[in-house]
Amino acid sequence: MDVIIIGAGVIGASIARALSKYQMDILVIEKDNDVGDGASCANSAILHSGYDPEPGSLKARLNVLGNQMFDEISRDLDVQMRRIGSITVASTDEEIEALGPLQKRAEQNQVPLQLLNREELLKLEPFLHPSVRFGLYAPTAGILNPFELTVASMENAMDNGVKLHLREEVIAIKRLQEGFLVTTNQGTYETKIVVNCAGVHSDAIHNMVHTPEFTIKPRRGEYYVIDNLFTPYIKHVIFGVPTKAGKGVLVAPTTHDNYLVGPSSDFIEDKEDTATHADILKMVKDRALTIVSTIPFPSMIRQFAGIRAVSSNDDFIIQEASHGFFDVAGIQSPGLASSPAIAKMVEDMIIEKYPTTKKENYNPRRRRVVRLKECSLEERTKLIKENPLYGHIICRCEGVSEAEVIDCIHRHAGATTIKGVKKRTRPGAGRCQGGFCEPHIIEILSRELGRKKTEIEYAKIGSNILQKRPEFREESQGEPHENH
Repeated sequence: MDVIIIGAGVIGASIARALSKYQMDILVIEKDNDVGDGASCANSAILHSGYDPEPGSLKARLNVLGNQMFDEISRDLDVQMRRIGSITVASTDEEIEALGPLQKRAEQNQVPLQLLNREELLKLEPFLHPSVRFGLYAPTAGILNPFELTVASMENAMDNGVKLHLREEVIAIKRLQEGFLVTTNQGTYETKIVVNCAGVHSDAIHNMVHTPEFTIKPRRGEYYVIDNLFTPYIKHVIFGVPTKAGKGVLVAPTTHDNYLVGPSSDFIEDKEDTATHADILKMVKDRALTIVSTIPFPSMIRQFAGIRAVSSNDDFIIQEASHGFFDVAGIQSPGLASSPAIAKMVEDMIIEKYPTTKKENYNPRRRRVVRLKECSLEERTKLIKENPLYGHIICRCEGVSEAEVIDCIHRHAGATTIKGVKKRTRPGAGRCQGGFCEPHIIEILSRELGRKKTEIEYAKIGSNILQKRPEFREESQGEPHENH
């Protein structure tokens, strides 16, 4: 093996894709059931402009560079992204005073930013709270689909020869005379290079090879998801003034026309604790209502929490810790927006020290994804004529067909769980939260993967939905469809 990448979040997947253009034998190892099941699937889904990070930091440099790369990334990987702009609003004298340093940071980071008064703000966002007096408008900010970005990056990497092992946890790394011996709960691998992208566990992976140099503290953020509305509502990402605890609570649309409200910001001990809490969510709600006067909380369809990996030096850690061992750690916000630039930085570091040739047949583009909900009537008619399963709607809330579900299962890095299907094609993400479509998804996964229904998991390992009873006899699963 030439390269082992530990962790298949958006950073590990992006690095795998960046390195897949070279003549290298690359393996990505992920302890969970799917790619992007950690911070990459539980965040604010924001393409940050880059005006906020401390000038001169890796966060600032890579955020700005990454933001600029997303027009090409979204086109090549067919990932949903919109540059809708962000507005950071200020109400109190203290908040207004804080806008000055933010403007200076924007100038140093070379990010376009415009100061707007209340009258100008209300032309953009009429639902702002009456107390809002000024705001900073960042036109290059946007929103993107973080699940899709992670899946698409890994899919394209695998299209170009990268291998992916899921449900496999690294338990030890030993330095050899040339390279490393990586031991997992499934086997052992020799490799010349290790890239540590293990998120909140990246300090533990680092410590398998080196003396401790940094720590990762988990910080939990809790969110509301508001149903997509039929009337115009918030059109930009609306932030409060950032604090030491982070960028604060935001109200923002998503690429699927839902709305996110959050996050909270609380350090916790358990790096896997994604529980939500009524008191913390109430705080999020109260804070959001000081930014936007009206938020349709009665249309809330779910709550969730994500864990951010906060490093002890409060910046990204991207380094060759020793010969052949690379840390890519502490990638919290703006990690999503920075991900392609982080991948490019790591690619350059590796190729400079371990040069190799590029592949002649490298393809940076993944196969187009059919999103039936976005198709015209003419396009739908043509699709259904070619494959009748496009006419069989599995998810009524999101308008997803059986053909789309089957396709997401059979691609590289394809879905194997209910949540995996949800992340890729959205069944279960609508207002009924899977009440109608989940049994159908279990049926399709069972059939297409050749597994018993009792073996189908929701998300994490062991999260089986159905439990076999003595009187229950599993039916034949049938043959998978060939139209995918």
